[in-house]
Amino acid sequence: MKKRLSMLGLSAAALSPSLAQAAPAALDKADNAFMMICTALVLFMTLPGIALFYGGLLRGKNVLSMLTQVMVTFALVCVLWVLYGYSLAFSEGNAFYGGFGTAMLKGIGIDSITGSYSQLVHVAFQCSFACITVALVVGGFAERIRFSAVIIFAAIWFTLSYLPIAHMVWGGGFLAADGALDFAGGTVVHINAASAGLIGAYLLGKRAGFGKEAFKPHNLPMVFTGTSILYIGWFGFNAGSAGEANGVAALAFLNTVVATAGAILSWVFAEWLVRGKPSLLGACSGCIAGLVAVTPAAGTVGVGGALIIGLVGGIAGLWGVVTLKKWLNVDDTCDVFGVHGVCGIVGCLLTGVFTASSLGGSGYADGVTMGHQVWIQLLSVIITLIWSSVAAFIAFKIAGVLVGLRVPEEQEREGLDINSHGESAYNQ
Repeated sequence: MKKRLSMLGLSAAALSPSLAQAAPAALDKADNAFMMICTALVLFMTLPGIALFYGGLLRGKNVLSMLTQVMVTFALVCVLWVLYGYSLAFSEGNAFYGGFGTAMLKGIGIDSITGSYSQLVHVAFQCSFACITVALVVGGFAERIRFSAVIIFAAIWFTLSYLPIAHMVWGGGFLAADGALDFAGGTVVHINAASAGLIGAYLLGKRAGFGKEAFKPHNLPMVFTGTSILYIGWFGFNAGSAGEANGVAALAFLNTVVATAGAILSWVFAEWLVRGKPSLLGACSGCIAGLVAVTPAAGTVGVGGALIIGLVGGIAGLWGVVTLKKWLNVDDTCDVFGVHGVCGIVGCLLTGVFTASSLGGSGYADGVTMGHQVWIQLLSVIITLIWSSVAAFIAFKIAGVLVGLRVPEEQEREGLDINSHGESAYNQ
């Protein structure tokens, strides 16, 4: 167990302020600076990364609604994280939730240490993960949801799903004790968000005109810009999950580069083969697919394993947005489940394979075989899918009762920018 926490960048001190005070830890200025830089990079992934990526995928009449949803949910999660989120995720509790011992960051000061860096930085770093997870969800049901419903959903789902999953995987809860490997967020971030986005897409129904009208991204250069920001920011996401500026961080950094490159190539060449032309949208989607797939594995697999995960992730992501989406018969606006869900699942399962020392990985815990580790990974995937889906269903139902989920059709056709926010992105 101690080895697993170390690989996730979490010492026992990270799980409780009382342990943090008792442990003979000392702040390392280099690690502290490294973690602050990584935190800033992950925050940069949400604002502006996710906002621009999703915004470019929508029609021009809805781009401001997406930017607003991402920015306001970002702010909401930041506040909730300080109020009670960090405490419920990372303080001592039971198998599913932490306690309220560090609510409002009680007992955490400038001298509190997590591992070799300030616990205040740990609060900020983990806050950045929570922010981007909630922001990812909104892409699944964009262009038809009420803004007020987004806010209510975000607060409830964050509390009912993000916090317990984070505690179960990274906070010493059920899945951590079971031996699940998730270096930087395959279950906690991507599968968690994708499941909620899929439930939202089903509950809100398809956009007006879906299947009859051409719904094309209105600004591919914006998509490319958002993708590029996400790619750079992801180094903070993955390398920062090592918890210090060490060899594991370097491995995660290189694995992120290699896996993503492999996924871009596999997606583009597969698309070229099937559709006859390679596209910028395909390259951007492949980039995200590779980043997602390698996330749970980044610090525990070798470079060769990361490359294979990326190559498989690119193909899996293309299948997710083309074939699986049709099978599910759902209007997942920004293909949240097709990319983040499918590639997150693929990455989590392959983490169980390529962490094997015989395949260049860091190796399993004592007595654990590859078959057992893959089973544990599969169990963590299934639990996350079910937990997040149920929490999302509850959150959407509550929002629906309080304010209603969907805007009227005439407002939807005119666009959410002008109707929900009284603004227009482009001069008409």
